[in-house]
Amino acid sequence: MTHAPLLPSLSDIEAAARLVYEEFPPTPQYRWGLLSERLGTELWVKHENHSPVGAFKLRGGLTYFDQLARRGQLPREVVSATRGNHGQSMGWAARKHGVPCTIVVPHGNSAEKNAAMRALGVHLVEHGSDFQEAREHAMHLATERGAHMVPSFHADLLRGVATYWWEFLRAVPALDVVYVPIGQGSGVCSAIAAKLALGHGARVVGVVSRHATTYADSLAAGRVVAAPVSTQLADGMACRVADAAALAVIAPHIDHIVQVSDAEVGAAMHALFTDTHNTAEGAGAAALAAALQERDQLAGQTVGVALTGGNVDASVFAGVLAAHSSGASSPG
Repeated sequence: MTHAPLLPSLSDIEAAARLVYEEFPPTPQYRWGLLSERLGTELWVKHENHSPVGAFKLRGGLTYFDQLARRGQLPREVVSATRGNHGQSMGWAARKHGVPCTIVVPHGNSAEKNAAMRALGVHLVEHGSDFQEAREHAMHLATERGAHMVPSFHADLLRGVATYWWEFLRAVPALDVVYVPIGQGSGVCSAIAAKLALGHGARVVGVVSRHATTYADSLAAGRVVAAPVSTQLADGMACRVADAAALAVIAPHIDHIVQVSDAEVGAAMHALFTDTHNTAEGAGAAALAAALQERDQLAGQTVGVALTGGNVDASVFAGVLAAHSSGASSPG
């Protein structure tokens, strides 16, 4: 594997937090009684669905553009690829700095995420059948136009994303284990960065979709291994090719990886709604799905999960609630 990029230090994260708080306050974390009963132990939820774009990604977009500005490198245009939340982050931060922003999404992407990006001034391009094809097209567009291609994984993104884990670990120092969904890797690497910066002892468990296993396969193999994507619910985790730099950070610091099915994710989305009345998109519920899968191993521990995003189309969410309303996802 490649060498790990420099993870943000505690002072980097603290400076990033000050920047983030110019846009929105720290998101809350709550110990929900019904969810704790469901898991059979104390459970805390970090509500990144309460950010201004409904997901954690905004933190990284703000620091990425801030670092470009500090280096005097703000481009005349940025291009990136997304399934939605990274694109909203780019749109928000690009608008703040007066930089035109083009985002490429695959065909069939969330209609409501697409609308949210356009509302932030993003020029949206639909291309390809999955994120990887959209990403490759974005790179082509950036080269063709002489624009700046914003990656989905970068050290300047990590310093912002790490602020939510810094908030969480400081607010609930008793956490024994945290579950973190893995899309392109910024979330889990930022959890590791915050844990190391604070000297916190929580174990970090990565969560991937059983229908998008590139990170699980790559960590097992010690190299990047592409894997097909067939998840219909966890679009934020629908990654076909793992990022080598992210793998280099994850490998030495992850406790283990849990794979969750779409059915388990749907049940967790339903549980979050019935127990907290918060809306979670598929990837946003994946951490809870993983914790519930490992319920019997968690007795007596204080568990933290990140509700990383709530941007699910109404029709999809209605279908999930209907499918899991029979009581199959009740506690125990």
